[in-house]
Amino acid sequence: MSEDQKVYMPSHPLEPGDRYGVLSGFDPGTRTLPAGFRIAPAFRPIPVDIVLEKDVAVTLRDGVTIHVDVLRPAGADKVPVIVAWSPYGKGQGTSASVMGVFGLVGLDNAIVSGLEKFEGPDPAYWCARGYAVCNPDVRGVADSEGDSVLWDRQEGRDCHDLIEWLAVQEWCTGKVAMSGTSYLAVSQWFTAAEQPPHLAAINPWEGVSDVYRDLVMRGGMPDHGFARQLRDHSFWGKNNKEDIIAEAERYPLMNDLWEDKIPRFDRITVPAYVVASYSNTLHTAGTFRAWRRMASRDKWLRVHNSQEWPDYYDEANREDLRRFFDHYLKGEDNGWERTPRVRYSVLDLQGGDRVGVAAEEFPPPDVVPTRYYLDGRSRALVTAAPAEEASALYEVGSNPDAVSFVTRFDRETVLVGYPKAHLYVEARGADDMDLFVLVQKLDAYGTPLQQFTVPNQGALAQDLTERGASILRYKGSDGRLRVSMRHLDETLSTDAVPAHGFDRIERLSPGQIVGVDIDLLPIGLAFHPGEQLRLVISGRHLLGPMMPGLVEYTPANGGRHVIHTGGEHASYLQLPVQPHHARSDRRGAGEAVR
Repeated sequence: MSEDQKVYMPSHPLEPGDRYGVLSGFDPGTRTLPAGFRIAPAFRPIPVDIVLEKDVAVTLRDGVTIHVDVLRPAGADKVPVIVAWSPYGKGQGTSASVMGVFGLVGLDNAIVSGLEKFEGPDPAYWCARGYAVCNPDVRGVADSEGDSVLWDRQEGRDCHDLIEWLAVQEWCTGKVAMSGTSYLAVSQWFTAAEQPPHLAAINPWEGVSDVYRDLVMRGGMPDHGFARQLRDHSFWGKNNKEDIIAEAERYPLMNDLWEDKIPRFDRITVPAYVVASYSNTLHTAGTFRAWRRMASRDKWLRVHNSQEWPDYYDEANREDLRRFFDHYLKGEDNGWERTPRVRYSVLDLQGGDRVGVAAEEFPPPDVVPTRYYLDGRSRALVTAAPAEEASALYEVGSNPDAVSFVTRFDRETVLVGYPKAHLYVEARGADDMDLFVLVQKLDAYGTPLQQFTVPNQGALAQDLTERGASILRYKGSDGRLRVSMRHLDETLSTDAVPAHGFDRIERLSPGQIVGVDIDLLPIGLAFHPGEQLRLVISGRHLLGPMMPGLVEYTPANGGRHVIHTGGEHASYLQLPVQPHHARSDRRGAGEAVR
């Protein structure tokens, strides 16, 4: 059982510091915050009277008591409630760390009230529109009892119990929703799969949906940079917290522990408004996976062209979300059901992004998976498999330590969907390979094109994103695979999206050439006549750490990596080509198309 495989480490109490906000302290009681109240000078005043019920005790099914803050509009009217489930502390919205994050990405703290949890719904906005917001300190965090866990079905059960408690409070209509980005999105997959009767709708705004494949072992590589950050700088509490790093080191292959950290997508049936991007190297694969596999009949997907925080707090996007919640939590006949099931972006990387392109599915039905074959002699990507075999190779640790292949488009070409690489590879002087692949857009002169996803594009942002912080600057669609972990899970794999089982290790023998499938992050990218696409294959991580300050992963590589092309080893890059892309207005981040 997965519970027997969990590893815990001591936590320590939440204490004043850069992650401690105004409302972090334990202070049970009810008070009313009057309209115009400002929690701290940097934040916006609240527009209506808000009742704050602080540190209310809620007992879960196993007897553990957690504490929650409820913020609701003053008055006798019953209202629905939105839950923001995460371990970051219910007072962290005013903490120095969160204010610093807003500053880093170029957001003004005055766009929020500071009453919100980090990455969660702002009570100033939602209370003014007839909703309550519940900010819990989850199991093991702050003054809540128990040992904290990281993204698994235990959290789903806990949040189920909180939802059912909220639904019967005297101020609640009985309708409960969830919303938020990152951790607050992940918790929604697990909670919805538990099917709490009073959960009326969810709004996951970018988040992993498989802890093994997205967080600790992407591509079968033990890249623990963000997992370490999450473990060491979250889950402050009085008891123990789950040690995800120790678990990954003890259990490097898929087992019950990791299976328990995959939501049961077939049990997610509640209406869902899912938000994704192409550019978040932590969240993108997981968000699209959950969208594909969830069983909800009423589900919507919006793929934006920025980063989740500016997108989530954008006024037009909040209004769009409110229409969804008004429909499912208040029963309003507002036409939401006529919203296109999919609204996706097409990035241009030169200022001409198209946002809100309507479709009934993703990728759109007119997309054609098209193979571009690698030619080791010319280093070109060609549409017909080369008859003659050739190879391209690099020495690990040398310069260059990568090989690339390029194609030039002679007509307008749009890619929308899931790219993948099918490569025939050989290791010389080693029995394994850590491979990294990247699809880049080049202009007509061969210069790589990139695009910031956040408003801050200043000198510091340039420095941070030069060799890392990939969530802040988009450089292309990437993928990775440890070749000994190449075995595919036939039940999960499709032609468009290969899925590896990660349940066995198959090392290479001298001279052995093996075929591997590598999934790349979903893409929406426009190429104008003369522009080029470059496929890069390397033994090092081409994008660097996903966030500033993370330790970079050191691949377990040595010897030479050989990429075989043509003949019996016709390696190819499969791209989702849209022959006649839909026309749409060119819009900036956050401009929703109705």
